[in-house]
Amino acid sequence: MTEDGKGSAPVALVTGASYGIGAAAALRLARDGYDLALFDLETAMLEETAAQIRALGRQVLTTALDLRDDASIAAGIDAALARFGRIDLLVNNAGIPFRKPALEVGREEFNRVMDINLAGTFVMSREFAARLIAAGRPGAIISIASTHGLHGVPESSTYGIAKAGVGHMTRMLAIEWAGHGIRVSAVAPGSTVTPTRKGLSDPAKRDALMARFPLGRFGEPEDVADAVSYLAGADFVTGHVLVVDGGLTAK
Repeated sequence: MTEDGKGSAPVALVTGASYGIGAAAALRLARDGYDLALFDLETAMLEETAAQIRALGRQVLTTALDLRDDASIAAGIDAALARFGRIDLLVNNAGIPFRKPALEVGREEFNRVMDINLAGTFVMSREFAARLIAAGRPGAIISIASTHGLHGVPESSTYGIAKAGVGHMTRMLAIEWAGHGIRVSAVAPGSTVTPTRKGLSDPAKRDALMARFPLGRFGEPEDVADAVSYLAGADFVTGHVLVVDGGLTAK
C-alpha cells in the first residue's frame, strides 16, 4: 500500500459480481494480482465474493450499482477511483436473462432488456473510458456477450438482439478508443451453468441441449473467467469477441 492508503496493484471493476460468471471472473482477476471493485444492484451476495477475494490477500470494494441509472454508474466508478486511486480494467458482466416467443414480447419488456443488457453496458463503458482518457491512462474493457448474439435461438430474440449489440459495440468502441490506449473486447459464452440457467435443471432439456456441444459438456463460470483473464492481459488484442462455447457455433 502507498502512504495514502491506496494500493499500487492494477484495479478491475466487475459488474454483476455476486455469483456465476461475474464472481468467477472477479476471483480469477484477484489471483492474477488485481484489486477489485465489485458492483451489483444488491450487495448482500456481493459480500460473499468479496470475502473470497480478501482471503486471497487482495483489496476489494463493494458498491451497489444500477445499470439503468447513469448517476449510479458514475458514482460507482468514482467510488472505485476514490478507494484505489486508479482503475485499469472493466468487466461488463451484469445483465438479465430473458426468454419469450417474439410474438409475445411487449415494448416494455423489450426496452427493459435493452436498457440493462445493452444501454447499461454502453454507459458503463463510456463512463469508465471517459475517466481513463481524462487521466491519460490506458486500460481495457471486457464485456460478456453471448452465443445467442451469434446465431438464432428459439424464443430468445430479445436477449439475442441485445447481446448481438454488445458484440458490435465492442468493435465500434475498440476503433474509437484505440488511440487512447483503451482495448475493448468481449467474451461470448455458450450455455454456462449458473443460477440463472434454470432450464438446465430439466433432465430432458439438459440432455438435448448438451448433445449440441461437441466437447460434451456445458461451460462453467471458470471457463469464461479464463477467457476474461486472457483478454485482460492480451495487449495486442482489441475489437475481438472471443467465443467460449465448447464448439457449439463451430457446427
